[in-house]
Amino acid sequence: MPAHEKQMSGRNAPGRALPRALLLAVMCTSALVAESRTAAAFELFGIKLWGSSNDQDADIVDPLRYAVTLNAPDADKDLTKKLENASALKGDEDRPVSGSLGLMAKARSDREQLVAALYADARYEGVVTITIDGKPLDDLPPDAEFKGPQPIPVSINIATGPKFTLGNIRLEGDAAGLMSADYGLISGGDAGSGAVLKAEALIVRTLKEQGRPLAKVTDRQIVADHANSTLDVTLTVAAGPVAGYGATTVEGTEKVDRDFTEYMTGLKRGKQYSPQEISDARDRLLALEVFNSVTFKEADKLDADGNLPIGVQVSERKPRYFGLGGTFSNTEGLGLEGYWGHRNLFGHAEKLRIDGAISGIGSNNLSELNYNAGIMFEKPGVIGPASKFFAGVKTVLEHPDAYDHFSVKGSTGLSYELDKKQTVSAEVALDYSRITDAFGKHTYLIASVPLQYVYDNRDSRLNPTSGFRVLAYAEPSYDIMSGAAFLKLKGEGSAYQSLDTASKFVLAERVAVGSIVGTGLQNVPADRRFYSGGGGSVRGYAYQGIGPKDFNGQPIGGLSFFETSVEMRIAVTDTIGIVPFVDAGTVSTKSVPNFSDVKVGAGVGLRYVTPFGPLRIDAAVPLNRDPSDPHFGIYAGIGQAF
Repeated sequence: MPAHEKQMSGRNAPGRALPRALLLAVMCTSALVAESRTAAAFELFGIKLWGSSNDQDADIVDPLRYAVTLNAPDADKDLTKKLENASALKGDEDRPVSGSLGLMAKARSDREQLVAALYADARYEGVVTITIDGKPLDDLPPDAEFKGPQPIPVSINIATGPKFTLGNIRLEGDAAGLMSADYGLISGGDAGSGAVLKAEALIVRTLKEQGRPLAKVTDRQIVADHANSTLDVTLTVAAGPVAGYGATTVEGTEKVDRDFTEYMTGLKRGKQYSPQEISDARDRLLALEVFNSVTFKEADKLDADGNLPIGVQVSERKPRYFGLGGTFSNTEGLGLEGYWGHRNLFGHAEKLRIDGAISGIGSNNLSELNYNAGIMFEKPGVIGPASKFFAGVKTVLEHPDAYDHFSVKGSTGLSYELDKKQTVSAEVALDYSRITDAFGKHTYLIASVPLQYVYDNRDSRLNPTSGFRVLAYAEPSYDIMSGAAFLKLKGEGSAYQSLDTASKFVLAERVAVGSIVGTGLQNVPADRRFYSGGGGSVRGYAYQGIGPKDFNGQPIGGLSFFETSVEMRIAVTDTIGIVPFVDAGTVSTKSVPNFSDVKVGAGVGLRYVTPFGPLRIDAAVPLNRDPSDPHFGIYAGIGQAF
């Protein structure tokens, strides 16, 4: 019997402990190794536009092609898919290997990957047999040559064996007082290697959260009872002493100040250790946007003061960046934007960004295109690592249907992270504007104090599948020229829920409501009133097309609004999704929304997932349109609608 079959069998040895070397090897989660390849063939979003696969294989010495057959007759559909994904032979079948030696090396590595996949599915009696050109892999000499016609046949046969469940479970040492069930270790439950490793990590995490950074598993006894198809697990854990943070040492900085980087970790010497604080510190450094990578390494022993030294390794990003972007809608026209920025202006991760945009191309006359430009400055860590100072100047010239608007606005303020999920901000702003709308021509000089609170526990900001985000906004404002004072209030919430374990179906909902109190509609500048309709709110309607209108049919905005949206985000493949949706909204000239005049739009969208967010195309129709409303709307952009 081949060696690997002997290791995985043992039906006549009930209660035999698995060898330590094998256990450690197979219980580690394995990652497939992708071979590097050249870029002679050009691809865009995975679609080959020119070139051939032969171009990519030009750097392979003695290329040898092969064809794989993977047979797992006892495996169900899900396990078969996992095995196929674990097989590098199967995944790289369209690419040759480097000679016979390369094929045998790939096959041996593949067998280990497949064994690990079986163990992850609690198949501890599985047998993996690989033959090349009809000969078992372990019977082939090291210098074997496959000189037959290509592709060389490779056969992978897998007998999965029964699925094991957990048997007796014992936690010993400093983990003796813990309940194994709290960590997923339940007699009769999942015995997959991943479940056991996850439980180990959670147990150690529990002890570390008590301020014990040296907590670790000191002994692991895993016994497979082949007669009963059960796995007995005994884990011994040493908690170690309670300790604080020692010295924080930073390496890898070049243009970013080293002391500033240490300061931004927020790890104060002597403060009790917390694994969550370590994670938050890493996220805080990454959020500075000056580092490509940040790695925290905890020392394996305490210093002379009984504290834990922390090492931080960083690699810096290029400080300067620029970009171009665009949006399109048949109701709003084409929009183009560009920006230039510096991530590390003075060495303390200060940001300077200059941007500009043009919109309404194809929708407005050339003399009525919309322009905006601005400059923004940010400085993190002004009153602690969780704080950020910001200031900016922005100028706008725009001609939406509701008004003509020119303004120059300056603002400065401070934001502060209460914790990883909660952020508050306050600023002082001064806005000079000239506006022509249904009430005539007016000049304003508005002083305001915008205040904002955000709670965000979404699992992803680009493409969330769970969690929710809540925003509360208040802006007291005073017009220095007219003496009018008013308060603008806005609240918004969005929630996301996966309806299946693979997040192929995600239900997304959004609700937004706003109100302006303290003065009449005509005293509120047109650009500060509420509007609804268009790609960012109620799709199917024109931009700002929902709500009260003047005698010419142009929107005048309102003192209140309400919007809601529901989407079902369906993943067709890993990169392509379909999104049916329904939007609704209303705008009122009173400070309370008018729910008797709600406009509803419905449609379907297409998503293409990229590393920088989904590419979005939506098509929608108004369900209760007025004669002035469009018959349909098409919108394109980057990112989910909300």
